[in-house]
Amino acid sequence: MDQLGTLFILLTLPNYLKLLCNNDNILNFPIVFAEASVDNSESVGCGCGSNLNRNKHSDNGENSLGNSGTEGKYGSCKTNRLIPNEKVESSFFSDVCFVSSFRTILKPFLKQRQSRGEKMVFIKGKQFFMGTDEPIVTADGESPERTVKVDNFFMDAYEVNNAQFKQFVDDTNYITEAERFGDSFVFEPLISEKVKSSITQAVAGAPWWLPVKASSWRNPEGPDSNIEDRMNHPVVHVSWNDAVAFCAWAGKRLPTEAEWEFACRSSLDRRLFPWGNKMMPNDKHRMNIWQGEFPLNNTALDGFVSTAPVDQFPSNSFGLHNMVGNVWERTSAWWAVRHTKKYLDNPKGPTSGTEKVKKGGSYLCHKSYCYRYRCAARSQNTPDSSAGNLGFRCAASIPTID
Repeated sequence: MDQLGTLFILLTLPNYLKLLCNNDNILNFPIVFAEASVDNSESVGCGCGSNLNRNKHSDNGENSLGNSGTEGKYGSCKTNRLIPNEKVESSFFSDVCFVSSFRTILKPFLKQRQSRGEKMVFIKGKQFFMGTDEPIVTADGESPERTVKVDNFFMDAYEVNNAQFKQFVDDTNYITEAERFGDSFVFEPLISEKVKSSITQAVAGAPWWLPVKASSWRNPEGPDSNIEDRMNHPVVHVSWNDAVAFCAWAGKRLPTEAEWEFACRSSLDRRLFPWGNKMMPNDKHRMNIWQGEFPLNNTALDGFVSTAPVDQFPSNSFGLHNMVGNVWERTSAWWAVRHTKKYLDNPKGPTSGTEKVKKGGSYLCHKSYCYRYRCAARSQNTPDSSAGNLGFRCAASIPTID
């Protein structure tokens, strides 16, 4: 865009613009910004978890569901390649925003079309402490604490919900990997007795996870369930590849692990949760996790036995909701458990791998089992894996003027 074109947009869209000079102002539609605050402290405990993956090379040659290498005989030998059903045109915002004395500009992404994104938050990048020197799940590579800098970026205020994903599917005729494979993982207590009676195998080491035929984002607990009353709940049973496809359609991308963790911490270095160290400040629930004895009894004191609406709980100081609990969130990063302590500027993570990093924990996490609803916590899945507690939110970069 030339200077005259930029000036024309600035003059003709006054209601959609705010100048971002000296990082004090932000574009309020559809972007928001907030400052951080510190909470009280609380001691921590320990826990562990399991990772659900598809086995691409089982003995019978089929693509099957498994856990940490355990073979199950589910699904069928179908391609894992991401093949959109039709050409997808992407866009981001039709608004223009200048940052840092007009040196940086947020321009329309690809072709101008109606924005497919809900409210996004502008996050002013800076240096922060990533990871922790007091790891809870050492094997996950939570340590060491290292100094990392991230650039300015945008993050969805909410997890992608079923209504948004439905619009994506309606626009593109996209078919998710769970739909193509024919099954996905579902938490056993959420499955009807009728569906459960047809299942003969469970996941080794985590028998509460069952591979359910015809479970997908449309039918989260199997063929006799639906999402009619859950359109504002996070979409689940979507793979990393599915999330990437949605983000491309929306003109966005998945956040890096560093961006995600910085956004989760909301400038509160060395804190456990997005709001501080106390899990329930003022005795108020701030996230959707398991209450009671896992996996036998969920008291649902937070109000939910499964997913919660994406805007259910208060946001962190950046204006981001449900950064921990509710559903695991995908990142763009490949999984690795060894990290350098050297200073890193806007790291993207390893250049290759077999599994992708997920962050934030889910409604199934409990301190005794999966204490991963912490900003420093992390886990992983293969890019084609899906389950009833896996979701995502999108991020976006701020393009600079050439």
